Amino acid sequence: MENSMRKALIIEDDPDTIDLFSHQLTSEGFEVTGAQTGAKGLERIGSEEFDVILTDLNLPDINGIELVSRSRSIAPNTEIIVVTGNDSAEKAIEATRVGAFGYIVKPVDFGELMIDVRNAVERRQQYKINQRQAEEIRSLRGRLTTPEAYEGVVGSSRAMQQIFELIENVADSDANILILGESGTGKEVIANAIHYKSSRNSKPFVKVNCSALPKELIESQLFGHVKGAFTGANSDKTGFIGQANGGSLLLDEIAEMPVDLQPKLLRVLQEKAYQPVGSEKMREADFRLICSTNRDPFEAINEGMLREDLYYRINTIEIRIPPLRDRMDDVPVLAEYFLKQFGEKYERANPRFSPNAYDQMLRYHWRGNVRELQNNIERALLLSKNGTIERLDLPTSDENSIVPASSVSPLSENNGLNPTHSFENLSELEIFEITGKMIVERLPETASDQERKDVFGEVERSIAKAALERTRGNKQAAANLLGIYRPRLYGILKRHNIEKSE
Repeated sequence: MENSMRKALIIEDDPDTIDLFSHQLTSEGFEVTGAQTGAKGLERIGSEEFDVILTDLNLPDINGIELVSRSRSIAPNTEIIVVTGNDSAEKAIEATRVGAFGYIVKPVDFGELMIDVRNAVERRQQYKINQRQAEEIRSLRGRLTTPEAYEGVVGSSRAMQQIFELIENVADSDANILILGESGTGKEVIANAIHYKSSRNSKPFVKVNCSALPKELIESQLFGHVKGAFTGANSDKTGFIGQANGGSLLLDEIAEMPVDLQPKLLRVLQEKAYQPVGSEKMREADFRLICSTNRDPFEAINEGMLREDLYYRINTIEIRIPPLRDRMDDVPVLAEYFLKQFGEKYERANPRFSPNAYDQMLRYHWRGNVRELQNNIERALLLSKNGTIERLDLPTSDENSIVPASSVSPLSENNGLNPTHSFENLSELEIFEITGKMIVERLPETASDQERKDVFGEVERSIAKAALERTRGNKQAAANLLGIYRPRLYGILKRHNIEKSE
């Protein structure tokens, strides 16, 4: 049940019967209201919300059938149980035809009555759940008529809104930008947004995948070459840097660039000039550099794949794109966006997802991120027979699905008292998911009229304090540890009144 205290209305002209019914329902956890006339009952139904209504058919002022009909008009979600004598059984059957949940004949068997009451309340609750789901889907569809997008990047989560704000602040500068994120998170889409939001948007945007270029040719591809520079160089060639003149240059998978070429790129960035292969003349380098990688840059540095001095040169502004599984509120928004795109591409009229498909998407791990979601929706639409996607073709193995509740066992074995020992063999993602489950499972049930605690705020406050404790009050180090910018950490500290001493 949604509320700890359910509400019942008894419409009965005999006060003793009201007292008897009230005693029984109160013992079952109901808050009971009585009305001795049909008019009073209808007045109560119009001003309050009840989980169930019990009414006598033989009232002094209103015909019982009319009362049921008018009650259903006023409160269509509230179930009505009719209480009647043997002589009115036919009238009770008629009441069910106009909307009553059921009827019970006097003398009342309270065991039987409570079964009917519980069934009526459960039916109402299920109706409300179905209604809420339908409203959520309608709301989602309404939002997606104008997708929550920024320069082609779709996302409504807090993480993506922060990225949009960051792009807005830095796009028009010439600061070098490093975009970090797993494969499929949309690094190139973010790079597009940066270029087309900048003042260079009318100039070329040249994209280079460093991992796809032959190592023996990448220098001439990047810097260009003059005729005769090497065997096969039959004419001058403008490299990617020259092609990007006045615009932007994206070096995707920068950690895959040969290490011996990285000092030459560093020199270009320092001197704003470059030298084509085989040429003795320097040429002006006028471009905005955007780099991206799916590797952890410090791991690449430690492995000798990325020069540390180049890393700090290309990382004036860092944008970290969280994996899709860490921003699940973006999944329905992205799904609807892609469904609309593919519906137009394949000329499918009004394609839609069933509630089961939404549930499936929100329970999946999305190892392949946005690209995997996009591919699954395209396949699901092509295989759907009536335009409604009932389910997606997603793996169901433990490796690809959300961590199940059973994985909380390491905590339960220690009662959560020694999490360091329990977590030592778990991945970072598993630790976050288990911790989240532990927090939610220990939250107390709260009545609808009680003030609810902001759980996310409390978690945010606790994490910020823990980071400051670990870094001994060094806010820059704490921000780096949490993967956020220092101004955002300052905002958290201010929002939660965390003093310097903490």
